[in-house]
Amino acid sequence: MAHVVIVGGGPAGLSAGLFTAKNGLETTVFDTDETWMHKAHLFNYLGIESEDGSQFMEDAREQVDEYGVDRRQDEQVTGVEGDGDGFRVTTDEDEYDAEYVVFATGTNRDLAEDLGCETTDEGPIDVDVDMETSVDDAYAVGATARAEKWQAIISAGDGGAAALDILSKEKGERFHDFDVPADAE
Repeated sequence: MAHVVIVGGGPAGLSAGLFTAKNGLETTVFDTDETWMHKAHLFNYLGIESEDGSQFMEDAREQVDEYGVDRRQDEQVTGVEGDGDGFRVTTDEDEYDAEYVVFATGTNRDLAEDLGCETTDEGPIDVDVDMETSVDDAYAVGATARAEKWQAIISAGDGGAAALDILSKEKGERFHDFDVPADAE
């Protein structure tokens, strides 16, 4: 089973983690809780009429935990290197190997840049439509890849797009995560 490491636990990172874990990939999310969501109140997130950003984050974390995401709260990623077969992710506590890495680090793009991911003229990490960077199997989502479109719902969509691309690569064909009422418990 492929291992996906996600650096960042805001809407983009947690969305990517939800999709990958839900569909059977080993998923680790490093979450230092520095998300802008603590300054937000959601009135413009589809399906949510009104919710405090901190409460939204609590709900989102609970949801990804239920799908088996290995969420490393307050463990800081200090480096990401390509190791030929994937990536070696170093934290202030340990090292982890992964086949895929997703950068959901907001406007702090240092880790992605240090890995060699190209940037746009505006400064964000350059990505394709699936949120993949110039480094194979490395993705950048949310504000990491967007100059000004930092809405939570856009970021969550970016995380989903990256996860679906990873799942498609793993399954060898285009993958769609589409649930039907019979899937509900």
